[in-house]
Order: sequence, then structure tokens, then C-alpha cells
Amino acid sequence: MNIQAPKGTRDILPLEIIKWRYIEGIIDKLCKYYGYRELRIPVFEYTELFQRGVGDTTDIVQKEMYTFEDKGGRSITLRPEGTAGVVRSYIQNGMASLPQPVKLYYNITAYRYENVQKGRYREFNQFGVEAFGADGPSIDVEIISILDDLFGKLGLKGIKLNINSLGCSECRKKYNKELVDYLRPKLKGLCHICNDRFERNPLRIIDCKEKKCGIILKDAPALADKLCDGCNEHFEGLKNGLVNLNINYNVDKNIVRGLDYYTRTVFEFVSENVGTQGTVCGGGRYDNLIVAFGGKPTPGIGFGLGMERLFMEIDSQGLVIPGNAETDIFVVSIGKKAELYTQKLVKQLRGKGVIAEKDHMGRSVRAQLKYANKLGAKYTVVIGDTEVESNKAVLKDMNTGEEKDVSLDSIPERMKT
Repeated sequence: MNIQAPKGTRDILPLEIIKWRYIEGIIDKLCKYYGYRELRIPVFEYTELFQRGVGDTTDIVQKEMYTFEDKGGRSITLRPEGTAGVVRSYIQNGMASLPQPVKLYYNITAYRYENVQKGRYREFNQFGVEAFGADGPSIDVEIISILDDLFGKLGLKGIKLNINSLGCSECRKKYNKELVDYLRPKLKGLCHICNDRFERNPLRIIDCKEKKCGIILKDAPALADKLCDGCNEHFEGLKNGLVNLNINYNVDKNIVRGLDYYTRTVFEFVSENVGTQGTVCGGGRYDNLIVAFGGKPTPGIGFGLGMERLFMEIDSQGLVIPGNAETDIFVVSIGKKAELYTQKLVKQLRGKGVIAEKDHMGRSVRAQLKYANKLGAKYTVVIGDTEVESNKAVLKDMNTGEEKDVSLDSIPERMKT
């Protein structure tokens, strides 16, 4: 019997969960301030959704999805990302009738069968934001601003914003012809993956990380230089908006998305720190995606941020996340009568919003106090039969050692304040 977690998965233990909750709390508040509402989507969807939404020519769909047939013979896939499910929900639940733009966020687990490495798992957590209905650069600036604020609140340094524009379908059609004409006589020098992409999706060649391909692509035409007037105006609006909010950026003409429904704005936040260099998160505009899913033409933009990748960056920069599991008060009991009283007192304290603990192991008084220390209890109170009868006890501040005589009735109110 194999009792280890499957490869690519891991347990998030209680003390680590406290740190996760802290970060998730910042995310929830930030999204609330920006007017984004939380959406929860299914862990699995029909496979066709991801074939359309992620792209059947991508590595995710071809190699990495967890796909199976259910008992009804339907092809089902564990979600490899969040956007496709959110778009499906937008269409299915008639969100087009809501005041626009519709602004949503999610915090989900996702699943990809890929090589396991530091910060990358087969079951991972993803925070994402999607906005539907606004086609101007203002919403693009807002989406990027959420991430800029998040990194600022966390105290992260050395995270650089790269932006690019993919133009519209007309821009891309003209550009693809120029790119194909440039690459065709150089195919022998490209890697086998790029040769495969040349016939199916030449734009994705721009994103190749192979050194020999990079040399050839150095002089390739750039899509951002071939924008029509409307797309160029949108890109300038994005840049002006970022400058207005004092968000530094760099134009990286090599950021691409290979699927036709991606349009105009694409962006990445990249770490420049030693040991974690690489993309922290990415996003972009997908004005044609809802149409691809059978909905009415609706502009959209969003991003996805891997939480494990974020924590790796936080750890590498040595940032301290509040994570001590503290107990407000530990109630020590001596004797059966005091034990019954302690049960009631602890319940009463918890009802008042106090983190209260008691012994469940039959420990001695000394052992109970030692356990209270391990729990990080701020206060302790020792209750025996004498204390129950007199309704008085000694409340001890575990940080200062200060002791005060208190009535047992006053402890819940005292702890609340």
C-alpha cells in the first residue's frame, strides 16, 4: 500500500496554512477594493471547453491535461487553468445582462501533468481575475494595477512589468504573412518544435526559448510594429495609463499568445531576482474568446497567478509573513468539578470570538502550562474547585508574567477587549 502523496502534489500543513490565509486575505480585500467579486467554478469541465479555451495546439491540451471518461462515456478534464471555466460560467449564467463591466476573481486548485520542479506542481493553486465588457485600455490598466498593488503590499522587490500588443485579427493576419516569409528560408536552423509550430501556429515561434532559435528570431519582424491605427491607439492608451499611475513597464515585443482570440494587450510580471528569475504571472486581453465559446461578442481581459510561484518569490526575498498560531487563553483545570466548569467557560469564550483552549489529555497542571506555552497562549488561568466556589482566579499574561486577580464571570469580556 502506497501511503505517500502522488507525485506533483503536497500537503499544506497547519502552520503554513496560516501564511496562506494571510496572503489570501490580502487578495480578497484588494479585489473587494477594486470591485471584483469572487466566483467559484467546478474542478472539472467537459474536455471540449479546454480544447477551445486553452487551444488544442498548446502543450497543456496535447500533453498535460488530466482527462478521463465518466460513467456516461463523456470526456471530462480536471481544470488546467481558470479562464475557460469563468468564461463558460459568464455565458451559461447570463452575466451579459449584468451591469458592465462584469469583474470577477477566483482562487482555485488546478491540475497539469507536467515535470515537477521547484514551485511547480501537478496540483497547484491559482489566483485569477477576469473582466468582461470593457474594450478600452482603462480596464487593462486596472487589471495590471491589481497585481502592482499586491506585490507592493507584500513588499516584493525586483518584479518587472513587461507589456506588448498582439493587435487585432487584421493586424495579426498581415503580420503572420511577414513572419512566415521571414522564417521559411530559415526553418532548418530552428528547433523541431518551432518547425512543427511553423505550419500550425507560427506566432508561437516568437516565444521559443531555444538559443539557436533566439538568434534567428533576433531580426524577425515584430507584431507591435505592425499595429493598425486602432490597436496602436489602444496600446498608447495602456502605456499612458501606466505612466499616470506610476507603474513602471518595459515593452517586450517577444511576449505572444498563439491563439486567435487573444487580442491587443498582453503582459507579464517577471522576477529579476537571483534564483527565481522568470515569469511570476501573466495575462492579457481575449476579446474573441466568448465568441469562440458561442457567446455574443464581448471584450475580456484577465490574468493568472500561481500561488506556489508567489510563495517561492516571497521566500527567496526573505519576507516574513505573519504566521504564528496564537491562542488567546488556555484554561487549566484541576479536578472533575473544575473540568466541567472549564468546558462551559471555554465554550463561552469561543462564542465571544476568543481563541480558547483547554486540556483533553489528562495532563498535570505543570504539563498543561507547558502545553499552553507551545500553543503560544497569550494568557492562562488555572481553575480548581476552590476557584469555582469563590468565582475568582488568577489571570496570567504569558508575555510579561504579570498576574491579576479576576472574577471568572469577567474573563469572557476581559478577553474580548
